[in-house]
Amino acid sequence: MKLISHVLTIIVCSVGVAVALKPVAARAQVTIFQKSGPSSDFDAWLQGITLTGQIEGGIDANPARPDNGINFGNFLGDHANQVQLNQVALTLARAIDPTKAEYQIGFTLEALYGSDARYYHLLGISDHMTSDRYQLIPAQAHVDTHLPWLTKGGLNMQAGILQAPMGVETLDPTTRPFYSLAYTSEYSVPFQHVGAMFKWHVIDMLDVTFGIDTGNQTTFGRSDNNDAPAGYFGFNLNNLAHGKLTIIELSRVGPEDSVKVLGSPANHLNRFWNDINATYAITDKLSVTGEFNYLHDDGLRADTTSFVSFLSYKITPTLTFNYRGEIYRDNTGLFVASFLTNRAYMQAVAGIPAPAESAPPTTYGELTLGVTYKPDLGHHIRVFEIRPEIRFDRSLNGTTPFNDGRNTGVFTFGGDAVLGF
Repeated sequence: MKLISHVLTIIVCSVGVAVALKPVAARAQVTIFQKSGPSSDFDAWLQGITLTGQIEGGIDANPARPDNGINFGNFLGDHANQVQLNQVALTLARAIDPTKAEYQIGFTLEALYGSDARYYHLLGISDHMTSDRYQLIPAQAHVDTHLPWLTKGGLNMQAGILQAPMGVETLDPTTRPFYSLAYTSEYSVPFQHVGAMFKWHVIDMLDVTFGIDTGNQTTFGRSDNNDAPAGYFGFNLNNLAHGKLTIIELSRVGPEDSVKVLGSPANHLNRFWNDINATYAITDKLSVTGEFNYLHDDGLRADTTSFVSFLSYKITPTLTFNYRGEIYRDNTGLFVASFLTNRAYMQAVAGIPAPAESAPPTTYGELTLGVTYKPDLGHHIRVFEIRPEIRFDRSLNGTTPFNDGRNTGVFTFGGDAVLGF
């Protein structure tokens, strides 16, 4: 009850702050520097700086009540039958406009506090700050530039602390249809980087993506789990089929295993990540997405293969039905795990022994159904969402990974609420 009260208090306070900031018509964000008379180019740049805030809390109820209190294979709703404050995020940003053929510079600074932060740290920056369930991270801190080079669309660059670009589901709950994440989104795509990413707008239909970084959730020196960098390459195909179809492919290669586990070979044994997804708008109300992912790790001699399908149908302007189905194969049992303490996940990234619950090689099936209720509240509220869901996970090859190793399958009943100004 104390946690429920804590969540409700923060929600009420967030609403109050949003209303107090500017007592006029509803708006999506707060402009920090207001225009007051004639302005220079620098004044105009300052007027583009905005502040947004967002809070999310949720629960994943498990009728089986596992003895260790953990929903196996679930990061964001890992504590069964407990309300969690997942995120309180504040973002200060100056966006660039890639459609303008001129030099531009912007930035994004985002701080995030909550239970989700346990899984999105960077080694050496925030991973030792606290061992509490609610932790603090710099979710983003990067400089953004647009360079009108090579082609009409030019080249975009981001450099600094970056959220990994691979995959369909992201850390921001408003960009994904469900509270919970697919296995693919938890175990087979990276989370955070320190590095630089580039997107070259070759033609209207084609973007090319490439970049380099220190590794997944690592930084430099002793805060890198090995001594080698990693990088991305891929492409976007935009506005196909009369604007209804988009295809995104990203691949990534580089060492990701820790020298504390593999020794010096960890510096040259690569992990290969590959993800391709396509979204097709069948009608204005109905869209489908398919994602295929393949990961192979030379050092662990392990791989995963998965396919995820999504469907979204807008029932009314404020109510959307969502479906997600997934088949995920962990060929060795080395990837799918639940971490039993608040710092265990990042200890595993660093190569330090960590309390965890794992399973033998398993083919997982996952089906999630839910709705998103998203009314326009006005009064300075940028977004308000309530998203109940029901999820069924099952081992398709007879293993028993769920509920302390007792069951081949598990039902969870979850959901979250998101409020942003």
